[in-house]
Amino acid sequence: MNELAQLKNIPVQTSAIASLYPGVMSANRKVANLEKAGRIIRLKRGMYVVSPEESGVLLSLGLIGNVLYGPSYVSMLTALREYGLIPERVEVVESMTTHLTVSFDNPVGRFEYYHCPQEYYSIGITQREEEGVTYLIATPEKALCDYIVRTPRLPLRFLKDTYVFLEEDLRLDMDAFMDMNVDVFRRCAAVSKKRQAINNLIKILERR
Repeated sequence: MNELAQLKNIPVQTSAIASLYPGVMSANRKVANLEKAGRIIRLKRGMYVVSPEESGVLLSLGLIGNVLYGPSYVSMLTALREYGLIPERVEVVESMTTHLTVSFDNPVGRFEYYHCPQEYYSIGITQREEEGVTYLIATPEKALCDYIVRTPRLPLRFLKDTYVFLEEDLRLDMDAFMDMNVDVFRRCAAVSKKRQAINNLIKILERR
């Protein structure tokens, strides 16, 4: 019987893995041996996920992003790419959090977290299903706002600059942009430090 397979692709603490082997004297040694054998992957100290070869289930980077450091939700370029709104491949899992800005590197990839205030954080979060699990992710509107808020020195004072940013810099799917929910932009602008830039998005949508 493969005890690890029952954990599927859900990140767990050391204690959860150790509980699968009640007859083992040293839980830490057992976990270390499982990691050395490549049966589990260490995400950070005390947190692991079963390898896909062992569980038969692909990993969910979104779920790992949520659990690795929270509260958090996947956002910015990672989310925009997930929705198919930008053409470029994104190598980093980017997330927003109410905690400190941090990053983690592990065998699965790189995970970056950016701080934002609670009143801004709570806007525009939804759930997405991937590999049999669900995780929190920004709506397309919130992901775009997050990218604008977190990127320094974006010249978005004028509508012309905003069009260039969306169409040429991001290469955003403009048809999809024109169908976005303007209310999310309004709510973000009301509590964001980059109100003018987000208001430019609103002006573009109001010209539809």
